[in-house]
Amino acid sequence: MSRHSGGTGELPLDDEIGREQEYVSVLYQRLDQLREQAASRLTDELRTSGGTLQDRSQRDSSVRMYAEQVEQLSAVENGLCFGRLDGEDDSRRYIGRIGIFDTSGDYDPLLMDWRAPAARPFYLATAANPQGVRRRRHLRTRQRKVTGLNDEVLDINTASPTAHEELTGEASLLAALNAGRSGRMRDIVETIQVEQDKIIRADLPGVLVVQGGPGTGKTAVALHRAAYLLYTHRRELSSRGVLLLGPNATFLRYISHVLPALAETGVLLRTQADLFPGVQARRVEPAETAALKGRAVMVEVLAAAVRDRQRVPDEPMEIEVEREALTLDPETVRVARDRARRTGRAHNLARALFDVEIVHALAEQVAER
Repeated sequence: MSRHSGGTGELPLDDEIGREQEYVSVLYQRLDQLREQAASRLTDELRTSGGTLQDRSQRDSSVRMYAEQVEQLSAVENGLCFGRLDGEDDSRRYIGRIGIFDTSGDYDPLLMDWRAPAARPFYLATAANPQGVRRRRHLRTRQRKVTGLNDEVLDINTASPTAHEELTGEASLLAALNAGRSGRMRDIVETIQVEQDKIIRADLPGVLVVQGGPGTGKTAVALHRAAYLLYTHRRELSSRGVLLLGPNATFLRYISHVLPALAETGVLLRTQADLFPGVQARRVEPAETAALKGRAVMVEVLAAAVRDRQRVPDEPMEIEVEREALTLDPETVRVARDRARRTGRAHNLARALFDVEIVHALAEQVAER
């Protein structure tokens, strides 16, 4: 019988798998509870009708939020938990695709999101630099069943001589490399290497370029970085949105399930030909035109075109708000446009200020009445 070293002595491999199965079952029970709660709240919101404009707006926001929660919790079903860290202080942390907490006690983490700072030693710890980790365990699962495990003992003093030959740091990576291919890209969240982790968790100062030859994992790393940034800078990015551009529709279908499997379902996937809603660019440009559009001067051309379309209406406009007609005059629009332009921001970023100015002007009319 194969044996793996443990923190409190040795256990037969089958017993170790059985113990991990018990814990994984608890995680899935909690996942089911969270999904049922989100689905129930979504149903309640969908059944609600009527109310003021503010009530309807809040209901729409709640519907979107609960629908996204249901989608996220369903997307992480496979491979929910894939690792465990045993600390030198006898602490134990399970690593997975999302964070799950025990709401019945002190809100202790049952499962730690792979993007959390405390989970990073799962990818970086080595025997030379254990980062407080005594043992790293990789869990292999199929659907909701634990099928195997591999341990890496980082504290050699605690390793068992009889089990040492069973302990390897490459088994999980080799298993992933040898796994059967399908028509879709796999995520690499269970086997992220040190160099990949540095790219995924790099700061957000501006543009990050990832270079490498074909088949070196550039796309997989980029997708995992997108998931990490959405986790770390969610408030900023969720309000601005995340767009993923691909060279063609076939490529987007190939990678489409990676981000949902990492609990990120709000990313928009598009080709360059489909960037504008309702318009599909399928015409082939002459070589001279294509070359011109690829030059930096096109930025100025596009900026001028956008500015030309920031037009002020010639006549007052009537806007109906809760069955009440309000008047938006050209001068109000011109003032709002000029204030937005003075910010120096690009059109889409300045539009929020323009919207605020228009809403304030209309709100004053309502207040006067």
